Amino acid sequence: MDAVRVALLREVLAGTEWPAAARRFAASLRSSVVPHRGGLLLVGTRAYEPWHLAAHLVDEAAWSGRPELAPLLVRHRVRPADPAHLAVGLGRLEGAGRGETLLLVAPERPDGGLLERVHDARRAGATVLSLGTGDPEVAGLAHDALTITPALREERGAAERCGEEADGAAAGEGDGAAASGVDLDMVQHLVSAAAGENSLPTTRGRLRFRDRLSRLADQLTSPPPGRW
Repeated sequence: MDAVRVALLREVLAGTEWPAAARRFAASLRSSVVPHRGGLLLVGTRAYEPWHLAAHLVDEAAWSGRPELAPLLVRHRVRPADPAHLAVGLGRLEGAGRGETLLLVAPERPDGGLLERVHDARRAGATVLSLGTGDPEVAGLAHDALTITPALREERGAAERCGEEADGAAAGEGDGAAASGVDLDMVQHLVSAAAGENSLPTTRGRLRFRDRLSRLADQLTSPPPGRW
């Protein structure tokens, strides 16, 4: 999902708690990843690897000039032929400690081995964040968590057809409500986009949707900052 579609998704979700919740969690992520003092480790469950979140965070790190936001993807299964950046196994978590941040994406309860590693990383001083569906064990390990509960998935305004809904909102047609709910993939898009924001949006007045898209287009056509 590109930046324009993220903007459309935010427009569809206007009036729900999700844009603010994603920005709050992203702010927690930014503040926990301290430049030159550690790194961001990203891990999913055995059945779910957060590939897209990793890719989006890499892009946001480049565009925002904050290379520390580019995560190291920790994988459950590593093959000998995998390139170096995709060959980091769970053993990496055993060395996680103070100054590092561990982001766990868990659409279902992780196995005991992963939970034990995350627990050990927290005891060693790592900051643990989680995105998931509210498993009590995962939530108990996290310093901060963004949870997608069944009730929140019923939130009005979330839509798989976010482009169609946002077009209607921009034209003033309807209230943007939709039958489908917010899912983990949508929340990851919101969080990764918010992580790259250099400041929170102002609250003085409400810019028209087309004005916001125009400003976003200007940002997209600007070259990314140089790498450090």
